[in-house]
Amino acid sequence: MAMATGSDNEEKVYLTKEGAKKLQEELDYLVNVRRREVAQHIHDAKADGDVSENAGYDEAKNEQAFVEGRILTIQQILKKAIIVDQVEDTDTVQIGHKVTVQEVGFDEPESYVIVGSAETNPSEGRISHKSPLGSALLGRKVGDVVSVDTPGGTIEFKILSIE
Repeated sequence: MAMATGSDNEEKVYLTKEGAKKLQEELDYLVNVRRREVAQHIHDAKADGDVSENAGYDEAKNEQAFVEGRILTIQQILKKAIIVDQVEDTDTVQIGHKVTVQEVGFDEPESYVIVGSAETNPSEGRISHKSPLGSALLGRKVGDVVSVDTPGGTIEFKILSIE
């Protein structure tokens, strides 16, 4: 019996081309701009004297830890990323599609782009394929009604269009 390697167990990260580009731009900024700024903040704080009781130094070191942590996170996301091309087949909902749904019993339709977890931004209408609504929509067709369990109870949505 073969043992699974660590890479076999790694979770896939789905990104649209746009999402991958945004992450790469953020990574470039953090590596080429923010690192230098933080290093300068640390240098300036050290110049103020004793670092053991220097709030500016502590703040700069915390900032450095955040920037380095974010760099590592983005690098790992991009390393594991599966880029989702613009999907021509709009018969069924897939990652990268814009889906317009209408909550059963309500008049106003809502549109969402189904994206990977790393790109989720509900305020921009970008929901994860793993979210309750996103996972309920995957593989479904126009006209289908999906049920989504929420803390307030089950809500039904009818799929109006897939782009």
